[in-house]
Amino acid sequence: MNIGGVNRVGGTNPYARHDAKLAELKGKREKQKDEVQISAEAKELLVAKGTDAELRSRKLQELQTSVRSGTYHVDAGQIAEKLYPFIK
Repeated sequence: MNIGGVNRVGGTNPYARHDAKLAELKGKREKQKDEVQISAEAKELLVAKGTDAELRSRKLQELQTSVRSGTYHVDAGQIAEKLYPFIK
């Protein structure tokens, strides 16, 4: 029986080649960096949202005063019109 032959089981280690490839890929990944670019439209939306905050706070204050004074009434027809497209 020949033990040191060519077809030895321990002669090649398939994991050693795989580990070398992973190390090479890991080195390449570390060099890459993510970048984010915000479009002009998105910047405009951010600016518009900032100016809209003042309007919202004013409207909220008006609603709070009308609820406290008892003059706020809910229009069921308007609510139904807004909900109708979602129920269809």
